[in-house]
Amino acid sequence: KVSFKNMAETSLNQMSQGGWAAMLEHYFISAWIPPSAQDNQYYSEVQGNGHFTIGVGYPEVHVAPGAQVSQTATLYIGPAIAENLQGLAPHLAQTIDYGWLWFISVFIFTIMKWVHTYVGNWGWAIVITTIIIKLVFYPLSAKSYRSMAKMRELGPRLKQLKERCGDDRQKLSKATMELYRQEKVNPLGGCLPMVIQIPVFIALYWVLLENVEFRQAPFILWIHDLSVHDPYYILPVLMGLSMFLQQRLNPAPTDPTQAKVMMFLPLMFTVLFLSFPAGLVLYWLVNNCVSMLQQWWVIYSQQKTKTRQKT
Repeated sequence: KVSFKNMAETSLNQMSQGGWAAMLEHYFISAWIPPSAQDNQYYSEVQGNGHFTIGVGYPEVHVAPGAQVSQTATLYIGPAIAENLQGLAPHLAQTIDYGWLWFISVFIFTIMKWVHTYVGNWGWAIVITTIIIKLVFYPLSAKSYRSMAKMRELGPRLKQLKERCGDDRQKLSKATMELYRQEKVNPLGGCLPMVIQIPVFIALYWVLLENVEFRQAPFILWIHDLSVHDPYYILPVLMGLSMFLQQRLNPAPTDPTQAKVMMFLPLMFTVLFLSFPAGLVLYWLVNNCVSMLQQWWVIYSQQKTKTRQKT
């Protein structure tokens, strides 16, 4: 993959057997595919008028007088749909760039396409696939939520420790670790299960960003194109609200400055997501809502268990 910036700095000049040359424009691709058995020269040029060229130079051909020589090639111009590209040339489907987590993205999109065959709507396919992923990771999420619930219960005691220790950070740190040891709470217990899930959700992000199937794909009501931003900005506002509500379930940071920053995050993400594709915001909204339900259920179950133990 060669960016325009790299092409402007250094011209491509490479020999390769078979291969292909393609120019990408997000959802669309034009690809020139020469015969796979011959050695071809791949090159790039930048004209003075700012036009970029990438192409294939065939090997020299000698034609005897009166003889005929024919050469073939395949030209594909159209949407970057994996099924259309896979049969044309090896690895041509990888022009749909999911980044270094492409193998996870391909698996997720396979599930999403399977869901789409039943629901017939890419918006609902996003919703259902997100829920499926959240259910698969529920055991890890539940462990994280249980840890956060315990941290929330320790909130008042941690505040008392801070008041007692004052500005003596070393004493506060020692007392805090002792409290964690006594209550058998791991402060990192809520983070590790979430970190394990991050690659999957990054891969899902690229699926929603790169696939042409979402272009001009309607969802419901006012969402007529999942690949562009919500025209009325309803989804970003709902997403920001869901982030705010989710924060209310998490333990409040003991540091006042950190607490203010956390309260500001939903507003910052709402503004950031105003220009994001509606399909991506929809995924984030569903993910937040399902996370809240799972977290509420874990907290409710823990409280119910404690009530039984007391009685």
